[in-house]
Amino acid sequence: MSSIRLDLLRLLSDAHFKSSPVLARELGTTRAAIVRAVRELEQLGLDLRKQPGRGYRLARAYDGLDATAIRAHLGAQAPWFELDLRDTCASTNTMLLERARAGAPPGSVLVCELQSDGRGRRGNRWQSGLGGSLTFSLLWRFRAGAAGLSGLSLAVGVAVARALASLEVEGVQLKWPNDLLHAGRKFGGILIEAHGDAAGPSSVVIGIGLNVRLHENLRDSIAQAVTDIASITGQAPARNQLLAATLVELQRVLTLFAAHGFAPLREEWVARHAHQGKHVTLSAGDGKAVTGTAAGVAEDGALLLETARGLERFVSGELSLRAG
Repeated sequence: MSSIRLDLLRLLSDAHFKSSPVLARELGTTRAAIVRAVRELEQLGLDLRKQPGRGYRLARAYDGLDATAIRAHLGAQAPWFELDLRDTCASTNTMLLERARAGAPPGSVLVCELQSDGRGRRGNRWQSGLGGSLTFSLLWRFRAGAAGLSGLSLAVGVAVARALASLEVEGVQLKWPNDLLHAGRKFGGILIEAHGDAAGPSSVVIGIGLNVRLHENLRDSIAQAVTDIASITGQAPARNQLLAATLVELQRVLTLFAAHGFAPLREEWVARHAHQGKHVTLSAGDGKAVTGTAAGVAEDGALLLETARGLERFVSGELSLRAG
């Protein structure tokens, strides 16, 4: 995304009309360049209004990310975090993993307005819209190795659900192991990536993507049932406030997790389990599938299914409601 488009977006962020000559003068460019930039912003899903003689304005004020505002919302917990806000990047997880290997401190947060190669679980691509999503990654370090991190993605789900509840986003459901749903529709995802010695210590990058106000063209391009926070609540919280609230809860949950693992969070997760007591299918990467009734999760975060063979536990797979 070129700098002129970003600068134009900032100039239009107050949703007031500004003419092409004024915009061109402010940005030190031509009116033709302004027209091209407007077209490109529209292709990214932004709703711009045009009026002869008055110019352009956004349909609604742009909810821009701002480090000062985020720190203000963090309050006393601001010292826990080192913020880096980027306009564009390939993937916040990829970039933060590289920084982790180079010795970045725990609490490093990388927030990106528009990712070109956002990654989800199982190699899926995470799609985000300009101004309509919140995509960020957080670096945390643990004394434990990989074996001691079982259930971490579920713990993170609890933290995000708590943050949303604090902002009056109710009815959040958690899908094992890393999705956030509302009324069965996905609006958020979690990607955990770790490196370090098997016995510890380990560095973990926690990637989180939330649909705040999903643009229609992006909604139509996603091949699953999706929703966004604005649709859930009727009025989405400011993204700066949402990020700060999520970081606050992540700090609390990750501190608890480091000391006691997932067990203290198990009941809270099960209370939000989207598929609890329902007939489900668990698909493995080898093409095999297991059907049964979702019976919650174990203290280490393993999925529990009541199958024809009895109560079984699973540590990987893709869960879906069973048809019929």
